Amino acid sequence: METMVVLVVVALVSIAVVGVGERFDIAWPALMVVVATGTGLVPAWRDVHIEPDLILPLFLPPLLFATAQRTSWGLFRRRWRSVLGLALALTAASIAAVAGTVWLLVPGITLAAAIAVGAAVSPPDPVAVEAVAAPLGIPRRLVAVLQSEGLFNDAVALVVFQTAVAAAVQQEPFGAMVVGRFLFGLLAAVGVGVAMGAGALWLRSRLTTVAARNAITLVLPFAVYLVAEELHASGVVAVVVTALQVGAQQMPDQVEDRLSATALWEVIELVVTGLAFGLIGIELGAAARDAGTHLPSMVGTGVVVGLVLLGLRVVWLLAWRPIIVRTGDPTAAPRTVREALVLAWCGMRGLATLALALAIPMTVGDGSPMPGRTQLVVIAATVIVMTLLVPAFTLPYVVRALGMGREAERERAAEAKVAVRARDAALAHLRTMPGLAHLPEERALQVRAALAELEAVLLDQPSGEARGRLAEVQRRRALVLHLQSEGLSAARREVLVARGERGIDPEAADRVLRRLDLLARPVRRSRPLRRPEGDPAQG
Repeated sequence: METMVVLVVVALVSIAVVGVGERFDIAWPALMVVVATGTGLVPAWRDVHIEPDLILPLFLPPLLFATAQRTSWGLFRRRWRSVLGLALALTAASIAAVAGTVWLLVPGITLAAAIAVGAAVSPPDPVAVEAVAAPLGIPRRLVAVLQSEGLFNDAVALVVFQTAVAAAVQQEPFGAMVVGRFLFGLLAAVGVGVAMGAGALWLRSRLTTVAARNAITLVLPFAVYLVAEELHASGVVAVVVTALQVGAQQMPDQVEDRLSATALWEVIELVVTGLAFGLIGIELGAAARDAGTHLPSMVGTGVVVGLVLLGLRVVWLLAWRPIIVRTGDPTAAPRTVREALVLAWCGMRGLATLALALAIPMTVGDGSPMPGRTQLVVIAATVIVMTLLVPAFTLPYVVRALGMGREAERERAAEAKVAVRARDAALAHLRTMPGLAHLPEERALQVRAALAELEAVLLDQPSGEARGRLAEVQRRRALVLHLQSEGLSAARREVLVARGERGIDPEAADRVLRRLDLLARPVRRSRPLRRPEGDPAQG
């Protein structure tokens, strides 16, 4: 019961922290970590924690699914070099570098345990990137590269971690079987993801209610993760593959499904992100208490490990840049030294690092304590603070200092290309509508003239006369929208009054209210890009 109370309180606090973060322009997940760390000051909560084996299955599937829904198979096909170079090769190099550093600095630790902590702290977290970096003005192209890296590097880290922990517990050498386990886990995960994605789509096509279809996407990430883990495959990769599979099969006219799903997942993502980052803060405080008087020296070792990770990441990305440039892909990154530095600074560790560090066993096979276990957890906690909190609070200044705000113009140009394609499709369809052929000649000429003028306006090539007519149309449209907004607002007020009156079925009133809400829904962006100060595009 105490754990439930803590989770409910953390969820409520996270909602309040969202408002504080927006008010003071601070990444709210990072602020949540700081706030939750203070829960250690409450004596009744000091011994409350979630079992490490439950952290990943509870929090990771929905957050991974939500993040993967914002990408696509086509993006991964274009970013295969990033996946290989960052998610696989850089993660493996980071594990080796950290393992060597920890083995040299921590007395009495076995090589297998050092590799285990290396696997825990090496993979940047896609959830942290999406929650912290994306809203802070990072160009979306760089965020996409970080997500591509983060969605697959856990597969490498988890296989290495599990193999290293087994070797440490059994006090055996770390073997080469890790490569075979990784390949099996990867291939099996892809198979599970594709199969369960196809099964979910089949089931959705046979359901008639929007709520039931959206409920599938709510349960699906957990089911996929558990099935994959039961088969000793990578649950992380399986969830990502399933999300890509489902996202690739959207139907154009499923408008209500998308509206409902977007609203549902925005709430889920906010609450689960708040709980996850709150848990990080709680466990950071617990790790500090467990270290006792040895905390300063343990943190010092963690700082060295964090600097090794940062230095390796900077060198790796700078060396990787010429390869990306030679591809000629304008959407790839890093293409410049500045982009390499931003990507290096955004290598945030989060939930996966915490869960793996806490999953390091207390004892080995003969029942004796795991050497250096507390120090390994403190090292992981220090790396989280260095790579998550420090970048979260400094990233806006780094972006401004490096002049990355100009990337926003290019991103808006890419968005305009999609808008042009949509316009062309609409105009082509309207011109071929059979109804136009049966209009009186005078009316048909008016329609065709209007279409030609519309096309000229959309291409930003209208004549002076057309510009004047366009301004008049815009004024009339603004008046119509204002009248519509006022009318719908009055209608909604009346429905809400009627909902509480005797003899009125609230459910019937809610259905009417939903129809009014759908009529009034605004066009919006889910994650508005915040321009840094001094951006010439501003205004």
